Amino acid sequence: MAFVTFKEWGAYRSHSLVSVLVGPVFFLVQYFIWTAVFHAGPVGVMELDEVIRYFAATALIGYLVMDFADWNLSMLVRTGRFLTFALRPLDHRFFALSQKVGHRLLGFLVEFLPCWLIFMFLLGIDMRPAYFGWMVLSVGLAFLMNFYVHYCIGLASFWVVQSGGIRSVYSLLGGIFSGVLIPLTFFPMALQRVQFFLPFQYTSFVPAMVFLGEFQLGGVEMSIPGIVGVQALAVAVAFLLAELLNTLAIKRFTAVGA
Repeated sequence: MAFVTFKEWGAYRSHSLVSVLVGPVFFLVQYFIWTAVFHAGPVGVMELDEVIRYFAATALIGYLVMDFADWNLSMLVRTGRFLTFALRPLDHRFFALSQKVGHRLLGFLVEFLPCWLIFMFLLGIDMRPAYFGWMVLSVGLAFLMNFYVHYCIGLASFWVVQSGGIRSVYSLLGGIFSGVLIPLTFFPMALQRVQFFLPFQYTSFVPAMVFLGEFQLGGVEMSIPGIVGVQALAVAVAFLLAELLNTLAIKRFTAVGA
């Protein structure tokens, strides 16, 4: 399924190529904003060069962990087409995860690599991770976290049919608390500490800090292996939650012919 999805979306690769412009443009906006902010004096616990590399990293990580499982599952439930998956000897979560793998493999080639080259050679930003192995592992965990959380949102369709509202709320909160718009270290201390119990930071902020080679949040400093271990624990919790919701959702499913 990953290979088929890769070929299917490869036929529309111009759509992905357009998004190559999004990362650099968003980064340049952040660059000008934070350069102006730091021009007035030191801000927070990060230096300007760290902030610049941080936002470049979050832009690239976004290409690798992007997910659409919630939209797909909601559409299948709403239209009744989920019945075809209920009758197949294949778990839909595995099908959806395989789709994401194929889709993001294509994204790696036509989105991530061109954007990395732009940052590295055109804009002159050092995009070499401090710990390559831990960085790969952290991005992989962020990939899974994003999938399981979005799949849980999609499972809400078995109760509310249309989960678009839930998806919109999560996207809004995710944009704020994942660290994509502003590093979480600039938040009030209380909000920083809450992030350890929410899924948002594990999809963007944590892998970005692993890229930089240091992690500090809510007054807590952790080694890179330590925070990656916490990230893995968070992914395990998300997996168990998806397992529970999936079991409850399938029991609620009814369709003509089922």
